[in-house]
Formats: sequence, C-alpha cells, structure tokens
Amino acid sequence: MSETGTSVVIVGGGVTGLSAAWWLARSGVDVTVVEKGIVGFEASGRNGGGCTHYQSPLFHEEQRLWPQMDELLGYPTEYRRGRIIFQVDPRKERFHEGLGLRLPKGYDWEVLDPRQVRDLVPLAGDNVVSGVRLHFGGHANPQRTSQAYAWAAQDLGVKILQHTAVSGIATAGGRVTGVETAQGTIGCDALVVAAGPQTGKLLGMLGHDLPMAPARAEMIVTEPLAMMPFTGVDGHGLYGRQTLRGNLAYGGGPHEWMDEVPFDREPPRPSGSVTRNLARRVAELLPKAAHARVIRSWAGVIENTPDGRPVIERLASPDNVTVATMSSVGFGLSPASGHAIRDLVIDGTCSFADLSKLSLKRFAGLRADWREHLNWLPPQPSATVAIPPL
Repeated sequence: MSETGTSVVIVGGGVTGLSAAWWLARSGVDVTVVEKGIVGFEASGRNGGGCTHYQSPLFHEEQRLWPQMDELLGYPTEYRRGRIIFQVDPRKERFHEGLGLRLPKGYDWEVLDPRQVRDLVPLAGDNVVSGVRLHFGGHANPQRTSQAYAWAAQDLGVKILQHTAVSGIATAGGRVTGVETAQGTIGCDALVVAAGPQTGKLLGMLGHDLPMAPARAEMIVTEPLAMMPFTGVDGHGLYGRQTLRGNLAYGGGPHEWMDEVPFDREPPRPSGSVTRNLARRVAELLPKAAHARVIRSWAGVIENTPDGRPVIERLASPDNVTVATMSSVGFGLSPASGHAIRDLVIDGTCSFADLSKLSLKRFAGLRADWREHLNWLPPQPSATVAIPPL
C-alpha cells in the first residue's frame, strides 16, 4: 500500500466503480473510491434496471451472480428474475426469429402469442403482435443496488470520498502514483478509471485516446398502478420495469447527445421533449396505463463508444491502470464487471471471460470525425425568427 494513500484508487462512484471496490475489498485490498458527486447519483441510479445483456462476454457471469447479490452484499437490490419483450408494430411480428439467433445456448425462453402476453402483462392492449418470455435475466432497483454496493464496500473497509473531483493524475517512472483533487493528492499503487463520461478525459491525461460521446439518458415514473403478474417488460424501443410500489419506470431514448461533460458539472435536468416522447411510447406499449400520471422524471449522463460496446482493460502503459467504460450497459453487468476489474488489478487477466473484444486497441485507425459520421452531435438551438413590430 502507498505510504501516502491507498493500494487502489477507483475514480468513479457509479455501480461499476462500487462493484469493483467491493470485489477488491473481498480480496483484502485497501481501496478508496473518489466520486465527484454522490455515489450512484448519475446514470447508475437513473436507468431501467435491466440485467439481461446476452450479447456481452460478461453475460454468463452476470447471470450467475445476480440471483446471489442480495445475499452476497447483505443489502437488498430488489432483483427479480425473468423478462418479457413484446412488440406492437406489425412489422415486428416475427422479431423472435432474429432474437433467437442472438441468444446464447443453454438459456430457456419461449415465444408468446398476444393473449399470453396480455395474461402476463395486463396493462398491454389489443395492439400486441408478438412476444417472448425470457426465463433468465431480470431487473433490479438501480437506487437500491447502488446503495447496496456502497454499504457492502464500506463494511469491508472501503473509503468512499464523495464531492471529490479528480483534477489530475500523478505519475513517476512510467506508473501512476496518485490522483490529484482539491483536497490534495491521494497516493496509490494502482488506479481504476470507471468515471463514466469523464473516463476519456482522464485517460487522455495518460496519453490514451478513448473515443466516447456523452448523452443525456432519461426515465419517467408514473403513479402506482395495480401490480402485474410479470413486472419486467420491454418493447417498442423501451426498457423498464414496474416497481414494488406499482410505478412504471421507463426509458429508451431518443438520446440527446452532449458536448464533453466537465469534471465538476451536476447531472443534467430532464428535457421536456424527451419526457413527452417517452410518455407517448409507454402509452402505446401499455395502453391500459395511458391514463396514469407521470409523477417524476430523471436524467443522467451515459457514455457511448463508437461500436456501443464497453472497454474493460488493464493498460500496458501505465501498467498499473485499469479502465472500465461500460457504454450504457453498466448497471446490469456491474456484478460481472466488478469481478473482471478485480481480476485485472490483482491477477492481470480476467478469470472467467475473454475480454479481448473489449480492448481499447479495436479503435486504432478510427476516423477523427466519427461523431459527425454517426450524427452523434448535440442538438443545435432553433433559429430565432424576428417578428416585425406592429
């Protein structure tokens, strides 16, 4: 352990950083988490709570761990197993055929007809065209889970510094020796950068180019409704769940792309245009909930890589730095990503998955104008039309 700090500093107090801290502390490592605001207060606590990332190399570990997390952490996550996906667009009546090609073997799922969907999801309407039920995956409460990680990590001795923005990274002899904050430099033997939209800037201080674009992610929450037999429901481009109180909590774009987010900026407030779009599509997906009032909305900042996949890697130089940017899928994968980060920091390699496809090297040769090419640009302010005086 560093004489002036800690063995491992983790920059970022979202679920990825907190899970990594918990996993490292379980192995007896001295850890300090540095968070510019409140832990779990941005996208980690403002998402749909989905735990079903079947296209990730971390998927099998995600599925192994989630059913155990309440017991392992010692605090509730409100995890519920299973997922229903259904469509209301007639053009997507056979969407299950493409889905079946992407689902890993060995996981149970079934095709549902419209009547079966309505039996399990009574808020659905006559516009259902087809559905599937996944007997794996599921959803959890993002706020509860963020709290659970933080409390469980603290129980193991992890120090969490909130309202502590990182302004620089100290290096010596080709290795990181600490992080610089307004409260002083925190020394460390190893650094984990899991800082969401700020991850690219922090890696830039070390001479690495991590292409990413920040976007505003929003959720709406309705007043409580009668509980459905099945509470994890996706479709119509939406993701979300019915909470234990009966509220519908849903998100699903459209993203509002942003410029770079400063290290000390508070999360953005909800946007009226996105909120209205979400409310309309929730009413189309669940017509029998169309009367429900939207009682609150959330906004958080998510980071997105050009190919939409995470970057999880221990760098070759400096070789005591591990980077983890989850590209909008951090919540559900957090039990597995924390385990992977623990392995990379301690052992130098992941023990349960091949992470080669998540390496930063895949972006070598990326065109410089990739954001313009993908049209991932902030909205331009509307032109003001001059009105002549009467």
